Amino acid sequence: MAAWTYDTLKAAILSYIESDEENFVANIPVIVSNAEDHILKNAQLPDFRKNCTGSVTGGDQYLGIPADYLSPYSLAVNAPAEGGFNFMLFKEVNFVRQAYPDISIQGVPKYYATFSSTFFLVGPTPDTNYEVELHYFYKPESIVTAGTSWLGDNAESTLLYGCIVEAYRYTKGTVEKIQVADSRYKEGLAALKLLGEGRNATDSYRNG
Repeated sequence: MAAWTYDTLKAAILSYIESDEENFVANIPVIVSNAEDHILKNAQLPDFRKNCTGSVTGGDQYLGIPADYLSPYSLAVNAPAEGGFNFMLFKEVNFVRQAYPDISIQGVPKYYATFSSTFFLVGPTPDTNYEVELHYFYKPESIVTAGTSWLGDNAESTLLYGCIVEAYRYTKGTVEKIQVADSRYKEGLAALKLLGEGRNATDSYRNG
C-alpha cells in the first residue's frame, strides 16, 4: 500500500464510506486525528521518543510538561553534589503529597508525578535550581496539519482502517462493516506493537 498524504487518505476514506454528506466531510480531520490518537496510545514506537532539558526552580514543586507529551519514560535531575544526573521515580500525586506534606522541606527531588496536563509535581521541593532531562513518549504532528506523517508513511494499513472504523462509527455504519474494518485495524495495530517491542533496545527507567 502506498504511503498516505492527508489528501490521498481523505479521498480513500470518502471512497470506502461512499458518503459526501456535508457534516461527515467536515469532520474527517477529527476522524483522522482520533484514529492517530488511538494508534499512538496503543503502540508505543521508539520513533516517538523524545528528550528535552529544562529546570526545576528552588522553592517550586512544579515542572512544566511539553505540549506534545503523552507519557514519561524517565525524568532525571542533575545534582552535581550527588554525582550528576539522578533518575527520579515516577509516582502518583498522592504518594508525593504524603511523602512530603510540608512543602517547606526542601532537597534534591527524588519523585515526580503527573499533576495536570501541563505540570509535573516533584518531591521534595527543590532546594535550589536544578537542570532536568525528560525522556518521553510524544505526540507527533497530525497528518491533518502536516500533510504527511510517520504513520502515513510506515503504517498505511493501520492508519487507513483506524480511520475507517472511526468513520463508520460517525456515520452509524452497519455492525458488519464496523467489525470487518475493526478486524483489519487490530491486525495492523498488533503488527505495530510487535515492531515497537522489537525495536525497543533499552529499558525505561520508571517505577509506578
